[in-house]
Amino acid sequence: MKWLKGLVLGVVVGLLVGLWFGVNIGRERPVYANPFEKKTVSEHLKGAVDSTRDTVQRALDESK
Repeated sequence: MKWLKGLVLGVVVGLLVGLWFGVNIGRERPVYANPFEKKTVSEHLKGAVDSTRDTVQRALDESK
């Protein structure tokens, strides 16, 4: 019975840590960062600028 408790605890902890790391990887943040932290204004601005730059570059490439 003791090994079953250990197994269940290990699975739960593994799932929680995997979820934490997975959320951070999905948001392209460091793995150990707080996944509940809001993006800063500079991060939002950088994302918008990168997206706009990619769109403009793609439009320029298609017009050639």
